[in-house]
Amino acid sequence: MVRPAGFFYAALMPSVPPCAIVIYGASGDLAKLKLIPALYELLREGLLPDSFALVGYSRTKMSHDEFRDRCREAVTTNARSAKSDAVDEKLLEKLCANAYYHPGGYDDLDRFDALKAFLEELDEKHGTQGNRLFYLSTPPSAFAPVVSTLGERGLIVRGDNHESWQRVIIEKPFGTDLATALELNEQLLGVLDETQIFRIDHYLGKETVQNLMVARFANSIFEPLWTYRYVDHVQITVAESVNADDRAGYYDRSGALRDMVQNHIFQLLALTAMEPPANLDAKSIRDEKVKVFRSIRPIAPREVDEHAVRGQYGPGEAGGKQTAGYKNADGVDPSSQTETFAALKVYIDNWRWNGTPFYIRTGKALKQKLSEIVVRFRQPPQTLFGKTCETPVFANDLIIRVAPEEGMTLLINGKVPGGQMQIKEVALDFNYSETFNKQPPEAYERLIHDAIVGDQTLFIRGDEAEAAWRVIDPILEGWKKHAKPPQEYEPGGWGPKASDDLLSADDRTWMHDGHDKDAVIACATHVPDELM
Repeated sequence: MVRPAGFFYAALMPSVPPCAIVIYGASGDLAKLKLIPALYELLREGLLPDSFALVGYSRTKMSHDEFRDRCREAVTTNARSAKSDAVDEKLLEKLCANAYYHPGGYDDLDRFDALKAFLEELDEKHGTQGNRLFYLSTPPSAFAPVVSTLGERGLIVRGDNHESWQRVIIEKPFGTDLATALELNEQLLGVLDETQIFRIDHYLGKETVQNLMVARFANSIFEPLWTYRYVDHVQITVAESVNADDRAGYYDRSGALRDMVQNHIFQLLALTAMEPPANLDAKSIRDEKVKVFRSIRPIAPREVDEHAVRGQYGPGEAGGKQTAGYKNADGVDPSSQTETFAALKVYIDNWRWNGTPFYIRTGKALKQKLSEIVVRFRQPPQTLFGKTCETPVFANDLIIRVAPEEGMTLLINGKVPGGQMQIKEVALDFNYSETFNKQPPEAYERLIHDAIVGDQTLFIRGDEAEAAWRVIDPILEGWKKHAKPPQEYEPGGWGPKASDDLLSADDRTWMHDGHDKDAVIACATHVPDELM
């Protein structure tokens, strides 16, 4: 029997219940750029219920029709499919016909009461049956007050075992350190059960990140090798070519470690390093991720310079934009110690990864926008080819590309044609859009759909966030009290020299460093010049 394309996906997708989706912060950029376009794509894919309503909530004064106009603009400008095909006007009109706007402050009790009455009207009009998904695209300071007021005014009922359900999606950052994360968890759990809290990290919605588990656990060529016996080390890079000048006032209160490492990069680390889960359900997968964070060897504050690097970009150009340097940006104290670049060497003290370093780095104003995981396998013995071959035998790399293009590359050794025994790295390449002849869905599409159906697999659990902060807090303390100041680096490169030194001290190099060439396979190559 030949099954149609998409058979397994359609067969395994749970039915989507009726619901009203309330976006707090609906006048902001996230709603315009990601959330509203994602809802249109879900509607286009048949993954929104027929009985749904969209309600925007923010302080901005706006009518229903004005909000609908914003929805149209958001879809036509930013929807994934709109970039390659014409927008389906019937579907867009359906989305807009079910869209409404409710102005109000985040602490305005009267407006919350009015919202409750309005949602009950929409239950009758659109058949949403009392099911609510509240998306908090708000400043972090509003998370706890909004949830508290939702509970106090009866818009949320604790638990998921009623005739109707209410769930909350919370954007990052989830706290600024362990103490604030613990406090926020306590405040949320005072109103909601853990099953109702969906802490979102959009990296977990990316197809390549989800495919990481398939690559590891569904391929016998990888899983037996995924241990310290065969893996020399792992590199995780999340680089941005843009600088932080336009949002320096906010960024100076955060920094690269809080902004990217504690959430995005640690999620990539956990999925790369975790043990096989007992099942593909939310509890089993998140249990294994928590174990990874709890197994990370602590970095003592006084030893932070041995395992961590921080930097700040100086004047120059990156991503086509000039900058006078981070310290000269509006809203930044000239004596600021906030890092725009961070690199760490961490060890996971368990059986699988005994002694295997994980190198991670992230930064602003770097050479290119790039998110990838590199699993570098141990060097094969040199004795056979070392006697006759002028070129080295290269270590094999598995490169998992998360952004901007999603896919995987496996670098293996191959012989260069000719009479001499010369070896060159060869790329076995897999690109999502080319292989499946379609662009992968945006992360927010998958994550919003999962929240509607109640699947928490790709969301962060409370103890998971706390365990990650327990690793980060001592580093922040060390940088505050004991470490060297951030090292300045030139925009358009790969960060401060100290980042390269972190690896060269172990006789290793980054896949992308200050000396790499432009490679056809979108990664640095080790091929000698005479063989290029």
